[in-house]
Amino acid sequence: MGGGHEGSTTYKGVTLHRPKRWHTVTGKGLCAIMWFWVLYRAKQDGPVVLGWRHPWEGHDDHSHGHGDKH
Repeated sequence: MGGGHEGSTTYKGVTLHRPKRWHTVTGKGLCAIMWFWVLYRAKQDGPVVLGWRHPWEGHDDHSHGHGDKH
């Protein structure tokens, strides 16, 4: 019913089957997306998380010509 035991390993009564190729490729792709996201957020929020900058101090100089009337 399980389709044979090719590519599987049994250790102390537990049988571990080899993953299919698409599982491996999909897992590696999602892992890469996760790390890209983590590094992107670290670039954006790193100074705030590490305490180097307060979040209410603003984002660089985004005055857009408003002057001092705000």
